[in-house]
Amino acid sequence: MTRLLPDDEGSRLLIDGALVPGGAGVFATVNPATEEVIGQAANADAADMDAAIAAARTAFDTTDWSRDHRFRAHCLRQLRDALQREIEQLREITIAEVGAPRMLTSGPQLEGPIADLGYFADLAESYAWETDLGVASPMGIASKRVLRREPIGVVGAITPWNFPHQINFAKIGPALASGNTVVLKPAPDTPWVAALVGHVIATETDIPAGVINIVTSDDHLLGEQLVADPRVDMISFTGSTRTGRTIMATAAQTLKKTFLELGGKSAFIVLDDTDVAAASSYAGFSVCVHAGQGCALTTRLLVPRERFDEAVTAAAKAMSGIAPGDPNEPGTVCGPVISAKQRERVQHYIDSAAAEGGTIVTGGGSPDREHGYFIEPTLITGLDNSATAAREEIFGPVLVVIPHDGDDDAIRLANESPYGLSGAVWGTDPARIDHVVNGVRTGTLGVNGGIWYSADAPFGGYKQSGIGRELGVAGFEEYLESKLIATAQ
Repeated sequence: MTRLLPDDEGSRLLIDGALVPGGAGVFATVNPATEEVIGQAANADAADMDAAIAAARTAFDTTDWSRDHRFRAHCLRQLRDALQREIEQLREITIAEVGAPRMLTSGPQLEGPIADLGYFADLAESYAWETDLGVASPMGIASKRVLRREPIGVVGAITPWNFPHQINFAKIGPALASGNTVVLKPAPDTPWVAALVGHVIATETDIPAGVINIVTSDDHLLGEQLVADPRVDMISFTGSTRTGRTIMATAAQTLKKTFLELGGKSAFIVLDDTDVAAASSYAGFSVCVHAGQGCALTTRLLVPRERFDEAVTAAAKAMSGIAPGDPNEPGTVCGPVISAKQRERVQHYIDSAAAEGGTIVTGGGSPDREHGYFIEPTLITGLDNSATAAREEIFGPVLVVIPHDGDDDAIRLANESPYGLSGAVWGTDPARIDHVVNGVRTGTLGVNGGIWYSADAPFGGYKQSGIGRELGVAGFEEYLESKLIATAQ
């Protein structure tokens, strides 16, 4: 067994400022590339979750955390700096526990999200917390009006395993910067990356007890407990649309706010005036990154019908040249999926595509490896938007190629989905590109390889891809309430 963390760092919860064992003992965390148990994580029980919620409630109600913007900024910068000092240990844990390719840890899998904490620290100090609306005289009474923004209160954050640092910090950063207290329930597949953050918070920052609590567990019912508890004012969730619906229904019982960043089945639209082969190669490559485990990846490739064969050939060449490999190797793009269950899920979608009349052009199964939850980059043709693999989120390195009959047809196909998270457009005519961008109903779009991801840029979806926006000022304001104060003159 590879030893990456001392027991007191990997098998402790952070509750009310203290690092404590889980009431349900420990559970194993597994390296998805080797299937090796790499250690134990603290396994919280219902009493632990109750204590974490109570601590967050008390910290919000009885301290000046919510009002001291400068102190919050100081604490977030402390956290950023402390995590950067631990960056190499965090890198090795992320590769081992998440199966993240080493190359991604210098960007969105690790270094980028930690640096982004500085953006939210700055925002805590620079944000316009009050807006003067001037004097008005409703009902003949002159009144000076001020709009004040205040934190919501206790935030329950529930996060997935695919980009855990990015998603954890995209919630922790703005929630704390805006003055809330937090209970974080990370995915049971990746508890260590959150546990080490909890250890750093407790030992290397001035963040007061109870302001942030980190509760790792293999029990999904603890997430339901967090959502249902009336002491929690908001739930910030990233994950599947199915789970998002359940959270929304449960949260409705206490009318708490929900932020939901959910699934996607995004379209990569190639226009007929561009280099179709180059665009299709790019689409094939991008869907293999981190084994296709990204909600915003473009997993439907929409290409001009008259150039269909050219596009398929180019995408197949790109994908067949990417062998799933050891995430420790610097050149690996496509590592393992997170678990045996996820590998089986992806394989089910590939099998369903073949059963529904699709053609597996390349890939289609698991590579010949002794260990690890690997699956081959898979390109599928012969399906339309009604097919299961073309309609549902797969979360694996699988790309479905569908022909379109012109720009408007491509827009129709892109929108013929319950999701609306992201997308891409490749072309050369600015007017045509703009027409497509205006027509596609998604929260983000990349044009000719443009990258929209950044700490200052809001991210989220239309339709069943979610409610609200994460990151940027819009993401910061998700965690705020508005209070209007009118003073008679």
